[in-house]
Amino acid sequence: MDFACLRCETKEMVGVISVSGWCGMLRRHCFFLCVVFHGLQSVAVAQDAAALWSQQVQPLFDQYCVKCHGPLEQHSGLELDSAAAVLKGADGGAVVVPGKPEDSRLFQYLAAGSEPHMPPGKQLTEAQQKSVQQWISQLSQVPRTAPVAALPARSFSSVTEAVDVCVSEGWAERGVAAAEAVSDGVWCRRVYLDLAGRIPTAAELDRFLQAPAEVRRAELVDSLLQSDEYAVRMRELWDVFLLGRPGRGGREDRRRQHGWWSFLEGAFRDNRPWNDTVRSMLVARGDRPEDLGASWFLYERRNNHQAIAEAVAPLIYGTRVDCAQCHDHPLTRDIRQAHYWGLVTAFNRSKNVDGGAVVAESATGGFVNFTNLKKESQPALMVLLDERVVAEERPAEGEKQADGDDLYADGGVKQVPRVSRRQAFAEAVVTSNPLLARSFVNRMWFVLLGRGLVHPVDEMNGRNPASHPELLDWLSRDFESHGYDVRRLMRGLVLSRPYGLGLVSGGEVPASAFAAAIERPLTGEQLARSWRVVAGLAAEDDGLRRKVTAALPEVLPREYAATWQQAQFLSGTEALAELLRAEVSPTVARLSALPSVDERVRVAFLEVCGRLPDAGERERSVEFFVEYEGDVSAAVRDFLWALMTSAEFLTVP
Repeated sequence: MDFACLRCETKEMVGVISVSGWCGMLRRHCFFLCVVFHGLQSVAVAQDAAALWSQQVQPLFDQYCVKCHGPLEQHSGLELDSAAAVLKGADGGAVVVPGKPEDSRLFQYLAAGSEPHMPPGKQLTEAQQKSVQQWISQLSQVPRTAPVAALPARSFSSVTEAVDVCVSEGWAERGVAAAEAVSDGVWCRRVYLDLAGRIPTAAELDRFLQAPAEVRRAELVDSLLQSDEYAVRMRELWDVFLLGRPGRGGREDRRRQHGWWSFLEGAFRDNRPWNDTVRSMLVARGDRPEDLGASWFLYERRNNHQAIAEAVAPLIYGTRVDCAQCHDHPLTRDIRQAHYWGLVTAFNRSKNVDGGAVVAESATGGFVNFTNLKKESQPALMVLLDERVVAEERPAEGEKQADGDDLYADGGVKQVPRVSRRQAFAEAVVTSNPLLARSFVNRMWFVLLGRGLVHPVDEMNGRNPASHPELLDWLSRDFESHGYDVRRLMRGLVLSRPYGLGLVSGGEVPASAFAAAIERPLTGEQLARSWRVVAGLAAEDDGLRRKVTAALPEVLPREYAATWQQAQFLSGTEALAELLRAEVSPTVARLSALPSVDERVRVAFLEVCGRLPDAGERERSVEFFVEYEGDVSAAVRDFLWALMTSAEFLTVP
């Protein structure tokens, strides 16, 4: 990390700016470098045909071509939604000659003035045409005469072994070298942030480093996975994954008051099987102590059954189905309109009960039809993504079902039907649905390693193949066969070699190879807690957490992009100013009392970054303190502020 930002480069500037004004400018300058640091994250692109297709050509065809040449329509018999479909050709024969773009009609028709010209009425840029040209050039010209036989499934002794073997084999196949492993100190900071939601204190880091090397990592992971902090950290993530940020209007308070937070925390604290946790959310009864609050997942959607369906799909299938409301998915053939309305049907008998988080369910009704693009009306059945249908008796056309107390199990209150559509659907998707395990495994891989094995993480469908298919298959089967044991999965992932790799300096490595760490911005919760740890205070503070998460609301975004509002918050928030007052922060008071600038710099780096400064950082830091002319507390405050809003601090190491 470059700390040139810790001083103004000209003495003249210092002479005309007040200390307080200069400090504000200093902090803004520090954060500007943070923004630049994040914005310049390298995205490596492997130049093989598969990478060119997924990263450049497929998005191009999606934008300009698939509407007429895809799942919904196939003009001239040509389909451009997958590489295999392109190679299959059109009614008039092949459109691509592998390795020879100049002989390929697909490429020829992109040129200006070509007849016919594609796409109609639009001229692709030279760069876009070049992407298609490069992709065709990289295609193998060797015909495949027979299908490749599937290899038998391998056995591994643990999650960690499966990850280490499969990912390292991937490095060899891709011809990439893995980054060096991080030090134990950096690894400790990383695992505290991931499992406890904060950086370790100096004492915790020292205790870890003093433990026997051969057992300290496993022992720390086991300890953190048993902690209340782990349960809170997982609740914070899944609260956002399932319901989104609460925003304004008291939604956060309602989630807490109605037991939703307690339900999630309890599930992770007790290591409840994930399929059982999901069952409770979908059935939404709250009839067991551990299920109190689970109904809020449905309740917060306010009887909007389509919103419920769209929220349930990523949870149980790992993919969104929003685009299949009016027609089959325009980009992927494995998501049909029937799947969308099947999910709606599963929940359209549900209705919120005023005065609490109770979601009642009718025993009758809810039989609807949907209309496709051909204006054909079809009955909405509970069709799962694997095409199974959750069977139920349907009344004959024109027949009206009679509702009665005898159809309910709760003495006429009419909230829990004896034959529950919601429960039947829930049982089907948590007992014989491999996608449930795959979805969770992929999501937690994304949380811990910065990118899903299938990416994007909520589009786990035929459009997005897994980067390591054997590994995802094995981890999903293992997770399911071990009773959806969340702790076992998390432990295996964080003790793996890929999790412990460092960043790559120089050169490019495909992110999908997991041959180096992928930078991950801290969530607002992680940042608020870690600030308090640096200040020497208890990690939990509801007020600070709310302020930071309001300013930094995103949780593990696909692409990180800092905003000007975030820069303003980090460069001048009163919340951090209050935290770093000498009378509030034991750390500021302790550093101010140290006898020398060298000692203050050394201890500050240890407290904030968990490491010592290098020679350049030390030199610039000393110069920074000299500029304050004896105002030690202000110097310590602003120095800590600069470190605590630096790129290094704002990301998982």
